[in-house]
Amino acid sequence: MPHTLTVNGRPTLEHVDLELLDSYRFPDGGGFPESYRAFIRRAGWARLFGLWLIYPPVLPGFADGLQGRGENLTARFRSVYREGEEEEFEWMVEPDADWPRPVSLRVFGWSENGDALLWDTSSRTPDGEFVVWESRSLDSLHRLGGSLSEALPLIQARARGSFGVRGHDIEPLPAVRL
Repeated sequence: MPHTLTVNGRPTLEHVDLELLDSYRFPDGGGFPESYRAFIRRAGWARLFGLWLIYPPVLPGFADGLQGRGENLTARFRSVYREGEEEEFEWMVEPDADWPRPVSLRVFGWSENGDALLWDTSSRTPDGEFVVWESRSLDSLHRLGGSLSEALPLIQARARGSFGVRGHDIEPLPAVRL
């Protein structure tokens, strides 16, 4: 689906670390999923479907990167879920997960409503993708698909339910220096 998304103008790529996009390795030895790499090359730093920020790897000195913002949001997500498990708030892992799952989830996108898009870094598929999850208000876990490409139609449908059909899918955002 990334190739069918419409972009409102030129993607913001000048601060995206394209070398890191291709060379980064997770603990399992694999790189970023191809669906994510294709999305970042197509969209750059942007707002998706009027709501979602998908964090690209950025060059040093720039804000809103996967390395900084994504890691901070992942730490927050894991802290909230650790507390939820201690308090036995079972609804937090419903409808699709269980308590061991949050430990392997990593934030790569965030909505302006406080929802998270996450990769399950323990579930790489044979074609190198990660299963994509959504945590709505850090209070539930929904499995969206076996890749970002599979998840995008569900993300789009939910956004359209809230905002209606828009003239474009991707709105490039300006690069911001720290």
